[in-house]
Amino acid sequence: MIRVAAVAEAFDRDLEDDFARVEKLVAAARADGVRLLALPEACLGGYLADLNGQAELPPALRLDGPEIARLIGLAGDMVVCAGYCEDAGDGTRYNSVVCVGEGRVLGNHRKVHQPLREDASYSSGDSFTAFDTPVGRLGLMICYDKAFPESARSLALDGAEIIVCVSAWPGSRTDAPDDLADDRWTRRFDLFDRARALENQVVWISANQAGHFGSLRFVCSAKIVDPGGDVLATTGCAPGMAVATVDVAGSLTAARRYMGHLRDRRPAAYAG
Repeated sequence: MIRVAAVAEAFDRDLEDDFARVEKLVAAARADGVRLLALPEACLGGYLADLNGQAELPPALRLDGPEIARLIGLAGDMVVCAGYCEDAGDGTRYNSVVCVGEGRVLGNHRKVHQPLREDASYSSGDSFTAFDTPVGRLGLMICYDKAFPESARSLALDGAEIIVCVSAWPGSRTDAPDDLADDRWTRRFDLFDRARALENQVVWISANQAGHFGSLRFVCSAKIVDPGGDVLATTGCAPGMAVATVDVAGSLTAARRYMGHLRDRRPAAYAG
């Protein structure tokens, strides 16, 4: 049994303020016995202020640079996933999420699927790969990646027991209701989380930005979903931390005992 947590919180361009928030969140999670903590997409430096292709860019950080080293230090004995703008070293920028623990980088994912004009600010990643961590075999995704079933399925087929999806998922840009709970993009965010967990029978951890940034209003809705698609904990449409205790191996075994969605696949029938 492990304690896992997903955060809905606001982050911006000020890295020092962002790290102060991260430090408080890590401390609160540690005090609650959390072993795996998911922070939002772009929590180190903030997301894009708009998706029209003209947004100011966040600070670009090297995977082997001082900021990720600082995150490793804050994580200590926990496994922490955090989104950032990655400087690939050749001037190329990626919208990335890093997983740290055991005093090192455990994994890193570059966002593959880019909504609207995000491609004006970032290059695209090209793969989904699971990796081993102290809390189990884990896969990473970012925001719009979750809208494509192949993304999570690739990770599940690579042995991922836990999938962490970090997001900066905004509410509707047109005909937006006052209450985020009534927003169609909140409903879609929640549906994707539950469907991806259920169809792949994995533990799903979903973090998201909160508040406003530029023209965007984020839907929060951080959550933990079990392999049966049931939500174990959620922040709802408010900032906070969703925390749940999960028997990862046991819950996967129970979910897959009679109806194994990975086992019962018929790849030859899926032409094209």
